[in-house]
Amino acid sequence: MRSVIRTLLAPVIWVADKLGTSRQVSRSEAQQAEVDQACETLALYQAWSEPDCIQVRREITRLGLEIETRDVRLDPENTRALKEEGGKLEVPCLYIREPQGEERWLYGAQVIIDYLREQFGE
Repeated sequence: MRSVIRTLLAPVIWVADKLGTSRQVSRSEAQQAEVDQACETLALYQAWSEPDCIQVRREITRLGLEIETRDVRLDPENTRALKEEGGKLEVPCLYIREPQGEERWLYGAQVIIDYLREQFGE
């Protein structure tokens, strides 16, 4: 029943997510280009209707970040990667490819938000 409700509410959540959050960080064009390049090493494993995932996506919008999202409910490959490479099947999860080639997997909305604010906040 819970999944049916989430499925039915997903379009409403998507619209609210897009219209209800605005960018709050201002950067020069050069600074934004650096941030965009840094974001290429990140990916958010998520599910559109999960409240914690919505919270993280809103923070991404507020910070003006372009982070690839990988929905684990829509793509079995994303589910496999999250479980096998990340270690557990839990969303939200931020995948980070470090400059030295190491990989990190951050789990939990607040942990991810704190990391993003530390890395990209004003």
